[in-house]
Amino acid sequence: MGVKAQVMQSTSDMEHQEWLESRKKGIGGSDAASIAGFNKWKSPVVVYMEKVGEVDSESSNAEASYWGNVMEDTVAKEFVQRTGMRVRKRNAVLQHPEREWMLANVDRLIVGKNEGLECKTASEYLKDEWTGEETPMAYLLQCQHYMAVTGADAWWIAVLIGGNKFVYKKIERDEELIANLIDLEKEFWEEHVLKQEPPEMDGSDASAALLKSMYPESDPESETELDQEEDKLLEALEQIKEEEKELKERKQKYENQLKEKLKTFEKGLSPRYVVTYRSQERRTVDSKRLKAEAPELFEKYSKVSTSRPLKIKEAN
Repeated sequence: MGVKAQVMQSTSDMEHQEWLESRKKGIGGSDAASIAGFNKWKSPVVVYMEKVGEVDSESSNAEASYWGNVMEDTVAKEFVQRTGMRVRKRNAVLQHPEREWMLANVDRLIVGKNEGLECKTASEYLKDEWTGEETPMAYLLQCQHYMAVTGADAWWIAVLIGGNKFVYKKIERDEELIANLIDLEKEFWEEHVLKQEPPEMDGSDASAALLKSMYPESDPESETELDQEEDKLLEALEQIKEEEKELKERKQKYENQLKEKLKTFEKGLSPRYVVTYRSQERRTVDSKRLKAEAPELFEKYSKVSTSRPLKIKEAN
């Protein structure tokens, strides 16, 4: 089971900004999945930059986080109502006594048991992730992290889905998973955060969004030297482009063969699939004509956006 957590800092009278600062002192439960690559909202690079103070830790998916906090009490009360178990708040940032970089700010502890409770809200679009005995990997890792810090035997997770469906599940302590998670977090903290060396950029949307926010505009007429490592990346990109072209052509070939088979039929039924090929209309604005014939109206309703497309060509 492991050792019991110690209190690093009380949160009873803690200001919000002070709480945000406390998060920089170690790795918390919500960081675990991001470091492991299972959080689509936040990449390892984003977590690193939060810990070293280069980005605001509230900038990632702030709206969802806000409503999660607002609904926490409601979810906890419903859990008590449905299970008969009693819960209590633990108003403290908890810290593993042997690994000071492992932190936990838990939602609730179960009274009379060595267990805890995590309260969540989820969109209706994510309801399939909660079917059966499954728990989304991001939340599974968060709860295992809490068990690692607190020494708990199990952790409950309760979620309000789409505002009208309530689900709760028990997650048993998994010693092998916890050991692997500790190793992963330890390497991240010691090799990246403490050494001020960011992890490698990954292919997540979160990393792309971070780069866009950090470097929104280019410096006109500026240039820099790229070395052989970048040449390898560029060669790899060129290879991927060729593979994408081949896949796109093959995809269109298969689609054309299906369209030929369907002819004027709207629906086709195979032993495994349902295929639809319906007529539909799409209305668009002829922006070129609008600009020519009604320039003032065009200017009034035009929206200017800034982007920095990455373009590659062979050097002369």
